[in-house]
Amino acid sequence: MSDVEPSPLPIRPVRTWPFWVPLVVTSALLALDQWTKVLAVSNLTFGQPVEVAIPGLLGFTLVYNTGAAWSLFQGSAFLLALLRFAVGVGLLVYMARRPQDRFHTVVFAIISAGAIGNAIDGIRQGKVTDMLSSPALDAVTRSINGQPFPIFNIADSCVVVGVILLLIASVVSSVRKPR
Repeated sequence: MSDVEPSPLPIRPVRTWPFWVPLVVTSALLALDQWTKVLAVSNLTFGQPVEVAIPGLLGFTLVYNTGAAWSLFQGSAFLLALLRFAVGVGLLVYMARRPQDRFHTVVFAIISAGAIGNAIDGIRQGKVTDMLSSPALDAVTRSINGQPFPIFNIADSCVVVGVILLLIASVVSSVRKPR
């Protein structure tokens, strides 16, 4: 007889929420993103700032973007839309196949909503509708690199917030692990 014990099967995390939860989170944020874009197009004048939301902190300026933030990849709206769509749907497929804890379920759903929201614009219009501006962030980026902070939308915010939450969780997780 052999003294070698069989290796245990890899343990997969137990799904803490049913798969419909990330679908609902993604759908709700996607609806909010698309609704705010419709409101912006029907109520704002292109390029004319309206700083009434939260003075000095948040305003509205309707612009269209055929690339990414800070004028990166201008004119690549359709290619970027396909990439964004692949990332958004890919995250949903990943969550369906590999159960996640509640935190990661929500964060991946938030990022997915952002990616799909801007993909819809790029595929449908060949450009992304942006309308949120921040004079405070503008001042910071102008002092760092002389460039204004990009005008953004709910979808952009979803991606940024999701990635920041993942980074914070990664740092916290590495600090908590015994060495």
